[in-house]
Amino acid sequence: MSNSFTYQSIKSNTESLFKDKGSKHFGYAYPVSSRNEINEHIGFLIKTNSKANHVCFAWILRENNEIREYNTDDGEPNNSAGPPILGQLKSSALQNVLVAVVRYFGGTKLGVSGLINAYKTTAKLAIDEAILVKKEDTTKLKLNYEYAVYNRVIQIVKELNLNVIFEENKTNSTLEVAVPMSKKMELNSQLKKLNCNLVEWEN
Repeated sequence: MSNSFTYQSIKSNTESLFKDKGSKHFGYAYPVSSRNEINEHIGFLIKTNSKANHVCFAWILRENNEIREYNTDDGEPNNSAGPPILGQLKSSALQNVLVAVVRYFGGTKLGVSGLINAYKTTAKLAIDEAILVKKEDTTKLKLNYEYAVYNRVIQIVKELNLNVIFEENKTNSTLEVAVPMSKKMELNSQLKKLNCNLVEWEN
C-alpha cells in the first residue's frame, strides 16, 4: 500500500527508560486517532506522575484530511524537549502516534544539549520498542436499501471485508460501515447497481 490513504503507525503502547546524571526519563509511545485520545493519555501521565518535574510530548495526527503536529517543552528550555521528540516521530515516518517523556530531575543539570539528547534518546527507545504497522484511512458510510437486496448487500460487504457499525433490517433497511478509502469507489460502484442510497458522514 503506497497511496496517500496509507500511513505508518505503531501497533500498541510501548515504554522506555533513559538515565543521565541521576535524572530519569520515562518514555511512552501510543497509537492514537484523535485529540481526545491524546488528552486522555497525557492526563493519565500527569495524574500518575504528580512528583515528576516535566511531562513533555509530541504527536503527529491525521485529522480532517490534513496531517497536524504538536510538541511542548512543558517548562524545559525552549526547543530542548518537544522538538527532539517530534524529530524522532518524523525520522521514523510515524503518524497517528503520541510520544511522551516524563522527567524526574536527579539533582544535576544536564544543560540544553544534554536535555536534547535525553529527550531524543528516550523517544527513540520508546519507538524502537514498537511494532510498526501500515494503516489506511477509513470513512464511514450509511447504506439505505430495500430488504429485497439484503443478501447481495451483505455479500458485497463481506467480499470487501468491511467493518459493520450498525445494521437495521426492515422494509427499508440501513447498514452503517467503515470503509477503507481505497475500497470506497468499488463499493459505490457495486451499490449503484442495486439502487442503494449511500451517504457519507465525518468520522
